[in-house]
Amino acid sequence: MRKKNYYRYNEDTGIYERVTLTPRQRFVIVLRHLGLGVVLGMAFFLIVYYWIDFPREKQLKLENIELKAQYSALNTRLSSSLQVLEDLRQRDDNFYRAMMQAEPVSVAKRYAGLDNEARYRELSRLNDASLVVNTTKKMDRIDRMLYSQIKSYDELFEMAQRQHDRINNIPAIQPIAEKDMKQMASGYGYRRDPVYGIGKFHEGLDFAANIGTKVYATGAGKVVSAGWNSGYGNCVDIDHGYNYLTRYAHLSRINVTTGQQVKRGDKIGEVGNTGKSTGPHLHYEVRYKGYPQNPINYYFLDITPDQ
Repeated sequence: MRKKNYYRYNEDTGIYERVTLTPRQRFVIVLRHLGLGVVLGMAFFLIVYYWIDFPREKQLKLENIELKAQYSALNTRLSSSLQVLEDLRQRDDNFYRAMMQAEPVSVAKRYAGLDNEARYRELSRLNDASLVVNTTKKMDRIDRMLYSQIKSYDELFEMAQRQHDRINNIPAIQPIAEKDMKQMASGYGYRRDPVYGIGKFHEGLDFAANIGTKVYATGAGKVVSAGWNSGYGNCVDIDHGYNYLTRYAHLSRINVTTGQQVKRGDKIGEVGNTGKSTGPHLHYEVRYKGYPQNPINYYFLDITPDQ
């Protein structure tokens, strides 16, 4: 390949003089042209990459925008779901568990396992990290709250089954039907003893009724005593479990035997005037853990809400 000749105009002589380039000068010229070409090429590449969308890239960008929109919508739905679960939590602690006399589920137990920061740090390296991490945290919280809520309801269901038996056993009606009762002869609390004339605490209620009036068990249980009991006369004691016991005294007739199982509403005897009594009536007691209770508080099935 023939070398190119370069000429320079000499103003002094008025003629063009031949210029001879050294190898170094030739290398610099080539290097300058090459650098300019690289710069122009990079500029062209950047323009194409950032400002010109090819069909495939345009499609991917549209899909990415749509994916972000769906993520945002999902994030909103998760927030709503968390609010519903929070309402369930409050109702569970403040109503259902309070009604069943159960302790609320502790915060540590309800939200156990939600402190996995290492997992969230891994997600923070992704594109749109804040959206991904926030959504993942909400999903983890929902999973944990659903699990703990299901366990709570399982526990409440078991308690309700036990409570059903308890409700059947606890005294809950009058021992004499309202239509058969003449009057409340004596109330619960301190009174003047009708026999000895001294102040004494009356541990039950006295129901005045005709001799032979039916007396009913006020809750399911086991007859632990059925017979004569000093001042109580003919007397029946029923152990209802759950620390409850009821006593029916001054009976004219006993219709149950010791050890017999009875249900609420079963006839256990008849009103009489036996023992230390000044007239036909039923003396009725309710005891809890051995201590007398006011029986009027155990007439759940005999009174209306207004009463």
